[in-house]
Amino acid sequence: MCSDNTPGYPPDEISARLARRLVDSQFPHWSALAITPVAHQGVDNRTFRLGDELSIRLPTADWYADQVAKEQHWLPRLAPRLPLPIPQPVAMGRPAIHYPYPWSVYRWLDGATAAEAITDWGPIVRPLAHFLRALRRIDPGDGPEPGSHNFFRGAPVSVYAEETSTAIDELGGEIDVAGAQAVWAAATGSNRAGEPCWFHGDVAADNLLTQLGRLTAVIDFGLCGIGDPACDTAIAWTHLDTVNRTAFRRTLDIDAATWARGRGWALWKALISLQGHLEADEPHAAAVARATINGVIADHDADR
Repeated sequence: MCSDNTPGYPPDEISARLARRLVDSQFPHWSALAITPVAHQGVDNRTFRLGDELSIRLPTADWYADQVAKEQHWLPRLAPRLPLPIPQPVAMGRPAIHYPYPWSVYRWLDGATAAEAITDWGPIVRPLAHFLRALRRIDPGDGPEPGSHNFFRGAPVSVYAEETSTAIDELGGEIDVAGAQAVWAAATGSNRAGEPCWFHGDVAADNLLTQLGRLTAVIDFGLCGIGDPACDTAIAWTHLDTVNRTAFRRTLDIDAATWARGRGWALWKALISLQGHLEADEPHAAAVARATINGVIADHDADR
């Protein structure tokens, strides 16, 4: 169920030349607009700027392609109810020229990602929490439930129980095993009560746009859906110190059980990331994942 090894179209072949051919053949009224790659590319899509006001997103794999129609349908419905801008679909392209997936054209959103530009998260945490609270309050209606389209974000975190338990066993000499097991037991010990609600699914530094140190937009809703919003809290342990984590939690206004399930999501991801970084001999990245694991365990201990 992990997305890291999803097969798909070779990313190196998703080039500005391919984007040019797709645009020219399907949207000739944009043929005069320059196409340039963005500086920092994601895993699930390759993004190109189209002129000054548009962008192109081309999925790299089957599961990511499933997200295109979802974003096209739901983002215009979510946007008016949110306190910050989100991507605005303009058109949807179709598979062509040996490229097998649907793809999207969006309005361009200015800003640098938090991953690129933010060292002080203090001005970010409350606006982000308010955004997520507003998202949770939107009528779920017939929104997309957790599934393969979003790697089961919004489902009970126990969906990754086997993967997590295996990782804890295999990392016995690298982590506090008892601490990790306690976090996981608390995370899987409860499920969300009540109706499902909207969640983003990938609240990460790469998906937060900023200007002058302030949060200005939230992007990449490919993993969004309706279900348990606990997955949206994982950023509390990947990027926030104790002070900012406390402010985020208070502003987010969620119960202790949801916070505990959020720790489970952060732990699962950090564990599988640590495994990958150790196998690839990436000591710096491994240290970052290990720090997240230690932070999750410390936060759990402080709550007891």
